[in-house]
Amino acid sequence: MKATNFKLSFGGALIAVLLNFLILSCKSNEEKDEDSVEETEETKQAEEKPEAQSMTIVTNAMEFKAKDEWKAGWTTIKYRNNSNETHFILFDKYPEGKTIEDAEREVGPAFQEGMDFLNKGEFEKANEAFGKLPEWFQQVEYTGGVGLISAKSTAQSTIYLEPGTYIIECYVKMANGVFHNTQGMAMQINVIEPDSSEVDIMEDYTINVSGIEGITFNERPSAGEKTFKVEFGEQKVHENYVMSDVHLVWVDEGADISKLNAWMNWADPKGLQTPSPEGFKFLGGMQEMKQGGIGYFTAELRPGNYALISEVPDPQSKGMLKTFKVQ
Repeated sequence: MKATNFKLSFGGALIAVLLNFLILSCKSNEEKDEDSVEETEETKQAEEKPEAQSMTIVTNAMEFKAKDEWKAGWTTIKYRNNSNETHFILFDKYPEGKTIEDAEREVGPAFQEGMDFLNKGEFEKANEAFGKLPEWFQQVEYTGGVGLISAKSTAQSTIYLEPGTYIIECYVKMANGVFHNTQGMAMQINVIEPDSSEVDIMEDYTINVSGIEGITFNERPSAGEKTFKVEFGEQKVHENYVMSDVHLVWVDEGADISKLNAWMNWADPKGLQTPSPEGFKFLGGMQEMKQGGIGYFTAELRPGNYALISEVPDPQSKGMLKTFKVQ
């Protein structure tokens, strides 16, 4: 009887253990399934996280090739400069009712006439010519863009575009002093459909740009593809009628930085004029914005010397020329 009881007790205990094992195993599998579901949901959310729309602009000679209708929101602009000259892209948001036809009729000629007088050293007549700019031109908003990029190169910038009419332009000058935007490098883009979605743009380094304090950048970048966030502080209009921006430049060993400093002023007869100074390669950047503006640009860094510089008269004296080294 005792033996029988022992066998029955042992059998019952074994069954209990097996049942507990099965229950725990089921729970474990259920927990794994729940974890898998959670991981799948997290992965799905990460995959569905909105990114900045991507738009491509191409220059083969003296033109912009791009779609003429874009959606509003954060936009990554990939600019392929296949030409033999240095260019940039400035995004001008025009007041309601004004188009590229108004720019070609009232803005371009006034600037070119003024530049022609500057080239001759006739400064009073140049000021009179610039005075012919229409009143509505004061309402144009500068919303960033792609910084200076050397020939046969590609640059990338990301900016936020609100709905409206934009004129993209490059006013680097040809060897004869004629602005590129009068020769075909101006194009109208219509931005539609407001987009309130937020995107997560991760920067590697931050640059602060101010018309008062200059460029602030104390980082020590490493080599590789890097994204720079540009924050615009207090702005002011400089002697050449523009506000502060920032351009990234590769500097050859032994290159004369004073030549780069002098070339950045379009109002100087030789400033922003082809050819660009020897010993420097432009890698993109961020065009001017109003105070509080934020933009991003991405560039491939290799070991060597670099400069950040603004397109203003004598940027070095204004704290708007900063050099750094990548190890």
